[in-house]
Amino acid sequence: MAAPAPETAVQTAASRAAEILSRPVGINGLTVPNRVAMAPMTRMFSPGGIPGEDVASYYARRAAAGVGLIITEGTYVGHESAGQSDRVPRFHGEEQLAGWAKVAEAVHEAGGTIVPQLWHVGMVRTQGEPPFPDAPAVGPSGLRIGADEPTGRAMTRADLDAVIGAFAEAAAAAERIGFDGVELHGAHGYLIDQFLWAGTNRRTDAYGGDPVSRTRFAAEIVAAVREAVSPGFPVVFRYSQWKQEAYDARLAETPEELEAILAPLAAAGVDAFHASTRRYWEPEFEGSDLNLAGWTKKLTGRTSITVGSVGLTGDVVRSFQGEGSDVGDIDGLLDRLERDEFDLVAVGRALLQDPLWVRKVLDGRLDELAPYDPAALKTLS
Repeated sequence: MAAPAPETAVQTAASRAAEILSRPVGINGLTVPNRVAMAPMTRMFSPGGIPGEDVASYYARRAAAGVGLIITEGTYVGHESAGQSDRVPRFHGEEQLAGWAKVAEAVHEAGGTIVPQLWHVGMVRTQGEPPFPDAPAVGPSGLRIGADEPTGRAMTRADLDAVIGAFAEAAAAAERIGFDGVELHGAHGYLIDQFLWAGTNRRTDAYGGDPVSRTRFAAEIVAAVREAVSPGFPVVFRYSQWKQEAYDARLAETPEELEAILAPLAAAGVDAFHASTRRYWEPEFEGSDLNLAGWTKKLTGRTSITVGSVGLTGDVVRSFQGEGSDVGDIDGLLDRLERDEFDLVAVGRALLQDPLWVRKVLDGRLDELAPYDPAALKTLS
């Protein structure tokens, strides 16, 4: 049989992408209209922590072009030590929440669904940084990644309760102002992850030691959030093996170790896990082709979201260093989705570069996709 004409091959690839990516998926009481999510990416376009009309339009453009689930950039919860910039949005305060309500409304009008990512940076912060310069840097042991001596304060019981309460209050606010769920940022070396990882958690109380004990703080946040919202309101938990400034760090070396960490979180009320990797196509453990999201779904049975250089050839670390990335194919991604290795795919830099990325992929207009240019970080296009 003769090979299909180039036009036919493009049409076949487009129809396969459309068929696989257009399937709806449920996360607790939410139905996401397709399998594509927008990955959270810090933008710093919210002076005073208030997202404006430009932020609402930025997210709505991507929802209108086919993104099923918007996961917002990280937003600081209402704890004085949560952040390190006055241009990153906050998820507390009257003006800030009013701005976020308009963002959610704009995304819904464009046909998408949206969850805010709730964030506390922990020891990544240095005292003196905005938005609250007098607030100390706090963490499980007062340690920054790679440091042997504390540069901040180890959290007390009162600190733990305050942060847990801040996450719960933010989640309740998200539901009240019209969001479709929340994502808890437990990845990349920020506060929740600082508890999960032995490299930054040296505690000898009930919140440190073995992996299950190191998971206790995260599980208590999840449980408090679950209690603060309605039963059908989705709670997503983002986690990673790698950290900022420690790209080879690992929470778990084996599936059994990973299950020990994820099981308490699932039991506490996580509806979906967002497994952050640098390259989604890389196997997580020896002896299996499953990536981190695939193992997460296998071990917990929960909805799983994959992410990591989707549609690009270069990984996120090089983009931190100001490098661009060529366009990559998504054939392997479609294969994995087709065999249900994971449920959704979060697209980051490719979608930052081009708000129409999903529509172009679904229509087979792959020749119109542009390489990632770090200059895209400087605008809210």
